[in-house]
Amino acid sequence: MLVILYMKKEEQNFWQQLATKKKPFFVLAPMADVTDFAQRQMLAKYGKPDVTYTEFVSADGLVSEKGRAVFLKELRFGENERPIVAQIFGSKPENIKQAAALIAELGFDGVDINMGCPDKAVIKQGAGSALIKNPQLAREIIRAAKEGAGQMPVSVKTRIGFSKDESETWLPEILAEKPAALTVHLRSKKEMSEVAAHWELAPKIVEMAKENGVVIIGNGDVASLADGQEKAEKSGMDGIMIGRGIFGNPWFFNEKIDIKNISLAEKFRVAIEHAKFFEKELSSEGINGYHVMKKHFKAYVSEFEGAKELRAKLMETENAGQAEDILRDYLKNL
Repeated sequence: MLVILYMKKEEQNFWQQLATKKKPFFVLAPMADVTDFAQRQMLAKYGKPDVTYTEFVSADGLVSEKGRAVFLKELRFGENERPIVAQIFGSKPENIKQAAALIAELGFDGVDINMGCPDKAVIKQGAGSALIKNPQLAREIIRAAKEGAGQMPVSVKTRIGFSKDESETWLPEILAEKPAALTVHLRSKKEMSEVAAHWELAPKIVEMAKENGVVIIGNGDVASLADGQEKAEKSGMDGIMIGRGIFGNPWFFNEKIDIKNISLAEKFRVAIEHAKFFEKELSSEGINGYHVMKKHFKAYVSEFEGAKELRAKLMETENAGQAEDILRDYLKNL
């Protein structure tokens, strides 16, 4: 009976299945005010990743009566996004446990614990990269998440350390708890994104992960699918996580499309589609203000003559309709 239960649990671990089926697999990074429902739907339509992540949400807020309604809106997802993982952050094991249980009830395929965010407000709570300095609590949090998640796999995303030389002391602490998967942003907290990702450390990190039977994912400075493929082959990573590369490029994960071959008219059409969907599904619901969409305009509208002036006009818009008029007028005058 115990063997049957064990096999059933393994069958539900999509991370193991994915690592066996495809190498490398590609994962959408969780990014605050970026990988919201609108952005993920654009990706699901034009270039779906192998695994989708939500923006991170506060475990404390998610389990509080006052905050739950707000955070549940942020965890909305579509069936076309599966497998989809909800990422949470926090420093209170009991809240992490309850949040993981709620995420399982919501039907997510996995829950991920953020142990790498360098934001000062998150660190002040003892969460994110602050946990690198508190490995005992980090391990307790993973155990609590597993208890709350039940059959749903628990993964972790972190950095190589608070400083560059901590990967061989910090990462073994996480791996000892046997998360279903571990994503490592190959920079330290102190380095933020101001230096190149340390892919030279990846082979050793892969070795540590394999010794513990943990699916391992690399993150940092991946410019394209081909670049990710090359980095995975050299390092041995099971998967590659993509963050900034998806800005203005919902085709990123589409193996059949190179954004260099996408016309300006098509880019603008999709930018308008994105803005309208954002306005309808997020702004009108009070989840995110229209201003958040403007960072996407900056990416959609770049690297062509007149882009700077056009972006400036888009930054002055107050709704998707105004943005559409500006982009259409620009195309008419080409």
